Amino acid sequence: MNDWKFAQKSPSEELALVQTFTFKKCHGAGNTEFVITIREFATPPPGQHVRFFAQADKHVNQKLAPFIPSGWGNSPLDALAGCTRMIREFPCEEEDVPRESNVAQAAPKT
Repeated sequence: MNDWKFAQKSPSEELALVQTFTFKKCHGAGNTEFVITIREFATPPPGQHVRFFAQADKHVNQKLAPFIPSGWGNSPLDALAGCTRMIREFPCEEEDVPRESNVAQAAPKT
């Protein structure tokens, strides 16, 4: 369906076609799987001149200055490559998840 862009009435609506990809980063503590969402905008958002934007679902560089990898491009490949480049270049640790034993100890006893 190539005519989906005509459903947008105003650029402020930022209508976009969405694709998702998964990307696994292997590191010393194991593997972290990222879900990367690429948006193809009908009209580039204000301040941008390209239509494709990719963004990961998890932070990298958590210990120093955490940020979410992203990338812009003139094609889905350009945007995806920019996002995966950031994931590769910066360290990644698994998010700390409380263990059940810690949660059970913190609960008040009745």
